[in-house]
Order: sequence, then structure tokens, then C-alpha cells
Amino acid sequence: MGCPGGCVNGGGQPQQPGYVRNTTDIRTLRAKVLYDTDAAAPIRKSHENPAIKELYATYLGEPGSEKAHHLLHTSYVKRSINNN
Repeated sequence: MGCPGGCVNGGGQPQQPGYVRNTTDIRTLRAKVLYDTDAAAPIRKSHENPAIKELYATYLGEPGSEKAHHLLHTSYVKRSINNN
């Protein structure tokens, strides 16, 4: 969920029969459940998670450290499709 409404009822969601899709706003219901679940979560931000704090304290060092950057970041490379 990188943006409001992103991926709600997108790929990987259970398929619903037509009679449900035609009578129920599935996206709105799913979004409500996701936002309500998030609002009720005791830890909502990764930097407040005790497990993450411990990981940095015992292994990664400071956020943005060379080790953290090496292990937690990625880069993307454009690849062509080979039709062989």
C-alpha cells in the first residue's frame, strides 16, 4: 500500500463471483478493513518496532549505516526480454 487505495482488490486478491461484484463495493470494504486494521495496530511505524530497534542496536548500527544500506537497499536494472 504505497498510496491511498493502491493494490486494494488488486493482484493476489480473492476473486469474487459476479453477483457479489455487482452488488457490493468490494474495494471500499477492503480498504476500510485495511485502514481500520492499521489504525488499531499497536506499532504502526517500523522505526518504533522494538525488534527493529534491537536489530539496529545489535547488528546494523545506525540507520543509514553502510551495513544497513548494503543489506536493506536494492537497485533495479532494466532487463530486456529475450525471445529465444
